[in-house]
Amino acid sequence: MIFSKSFGYAVRGVLYIARTENGHRSVQVEEIASGLAVPRHFMAKVLKKLAKEGIINSAKGPLGGFRINDKTLNTSLLTFVGLSNDRDVVDTCVLQFKKCNPKNPCPLHSHMDKIRSDLSKVLHSATIGELMKTDNRNFINAFSTLHQDSSPDLKSNQID
Repeated sequence: MIFSKSFGYAVRGVLYIARTENGHRSVQVEEIASGLAVPRHFMAKVLKKLAKEGIINSAKGPLGGFRINDKTLNTSLLTFVGLSNDRDVVDTCVLQFKKCNPKNPCPLHSHMDKIRSDLSKVLHSATIGELMKTDNRNFINAFSTLHQDSSPDLKSNQID
């Protein structure tokens, strides 16, 4: 995985809310965390940040929780990259050279330029709404860790 857990939790959490809520009810963090098999506290932190940025709405109280809004479905994955502090994944040298750029390239620079460019295009153009367009009946299972192999994550948790 090249992105942090924060990025994955944010995207998966919003997809879960959008798929579950369908505009009829707020979805509580306990349900989201349980449905995605992720830590409740960390998911709450991620969703709170998304709500603060206006990507989703939140309400407190027994009938509270999280809901999508007019902005949600049009939010690009690049926005999630920025919010989870993963921009360096796209911008930094894969060999960790401090001054890697077209004028001072590392040995892999020319190979990575196309990959970086393609990744940036995908992150900029892909939206939550596009990810929601699926006819997969097991959509929730597709992004729930309950149904995936657990592999070690090399990236640290980034949401502050």
